Amino acid sequence: MKNSAILLVSCPDAKGEVASIADFVYRHGGNILHADEHADQESGLFLMRVEFDPKDFDIDLSAVDPTQFNPAQAVHPGSARTGLSEFAKHFDPIAEKFQMTWRLAVSSHRQRMIIFVSKYDHCLVDLLYRHQSGELACDIPLIISNHPDNQPIADFYKIPYAVVSVRKDNKRDSEARIQSLIDQHRPDFLVLARYMQILSNEFVNRYPQRIINIHHGLLPAFIGARPYHRAFERGVKLIGATSHYVTEVLDDGPIIEQDVVRVSHRDTVEDLIRKGRDLEKMVLSRAVRWHIENRILLYGNKTVVF
Repeated sequence: MKNSAILLVSCPDAKGEVASIADFVYRHGGNILHADEHADQESGLFLMRVEFDPKDFDIDLSAVDPTQFNPAQAVHPGSARTGLSEFAKHFDPIAEKFQMTWRLAVSSHRQRMIIFVSKYDHCLVDLLYRHQSGELACDIPLIISNHPDNQPIADFYKIPYAVVSVRKDNKRDSEARIQSLIDQHRPDFLVLARYMQILSNEFVNRYPQRIINIHHGLLPAFIGARPYHRAFERGVKLIGATSHYVTEVLDDGPIIEQDVVRVSHRDTVEDLIRKGRDLEKMVLSRAVRWHIENRILLYGNKTVVF
């Protein structure tokens, strides 16, 4: 695994921001590997991702604890500075001058991901294969499901599998059991790999921008259940899949990634479902990888993926 540091920044757009950040990295011995920025004209917001080699960096980054931060969202320099006090001391003058919110991550940190799944296994299998092959540089301490069907897959990949049944009359108890499992394994983020349950607002609000979902439809069209059937009824010519962060509003969170495939009048509902499943697993894996690599910044209900 490469060893790099990633600085994510958002602030009001102003002259000199890129130069100030680049100069800061240079003055402290860092070597910039990648620099991406976006100025949103409508909101007047500037967003930037700078990845640099910290080998000769003269500020100690060894104490950076990425688990204290939301990997999708920058934090204000005055908050949650565990392990960042030395870096913040030097960077604060720039941050205050440009009213920056910022976050620092290190690529050597392997985030912990808990996967939720129901009966459909295609997204789960794809994530586990990509994880085993090294494409997803994270740890998977647990898979949680409301059905036992995918236990053999978890056993094959040697990952613990917990079954928490969910019924209409026991949802609160089920979420309490799920929360207990999460507390035991302390994940950085959660992935809903076709987990066919609606999470409570209370649960979702514990993990803002830390729950990634795959919707088997091209949002914002056809939200909720059976989107392929509804797309078939409308005679659409393109179907798609959408990966997004989960919010209180069903299927309305910031979109991370989407993809489409063309369909025709000859395709049945079963054809749409088959084609859609191929899209779902690819779209979800991209979103998860970008989250792991600290490539996502949020503003409003949108994302910038660098």
